[in-house]
Amino acid sequence: MTQKGFTLIELTVVAAIIGLLAAVILANYRGGERQSALLRSTHQLAQDLRRCEEMAISSQKTLPAFGEEGFPRGGYGIYFKIDPEAPKGYRIILFADCDGESDYDDLPTARTCAEAKTYAEAHPGELGNSRDEKIEALTLEEGVIVKSLSPSSPLSITFEPPDPTITIFGGGDMATITLSLKDAPTITRTITINKVGLIDTKKP
Repeated sequence: MTQKGFTLIELTVVAAIIGLLAAVILANYRGGERQSALLRSTHQLAQDLRRCEEMAISSQKTLPAFGEEGFPRGGYGIYFKIDPEAPKGYRIILFADCDGESDYDDLPTARTCAEAKTYAEAHPGELGNSRDEKIEALTLEEGVIVKSLSPSSPLSITFEPPDPTITIFGGGDMATITLSLKDAPTITRTITINKVGLIDTKKP
């Protein structure tokens, strides 16, 4: 009785096919993981906007470290900036709008909320002379970046009670934040917010 086995060529072909299939499956898995990170970052950022809105609606007071416990003059906001010099290429900051200017003042000379309030009362109509308080720096998942901002970068969105009143610094009735994968910028997700408070996430 003759026994038949696999030749070296046949074994090599089978091993090559298995290796090719494994590479394809791994590539698809990694691509799926990156897109999942983009989706998670989009929903998390939308949730952060809703959290900021809730802080304003509930008239949440600032921390004692800000100089006093009280509601910031201009409510709460989130600041977005595409910044190539930043470690991740962008900056997202949840802040208290102490001076009521509806934007985030990132100036080298800091004032607490209490000092900003005193200064604003002594200098009515004067802008850019105080610094809003940074509450928290927000980050996206690794490999996800802020691709574009509308109306422009930097972009500040602030919320004031009671409804709340929403201000998009730079004008317009809607703001759009577009996120993408750093190594695949054509794969994007967007977050939109209008002046009546509707926050929406979508895939373009």
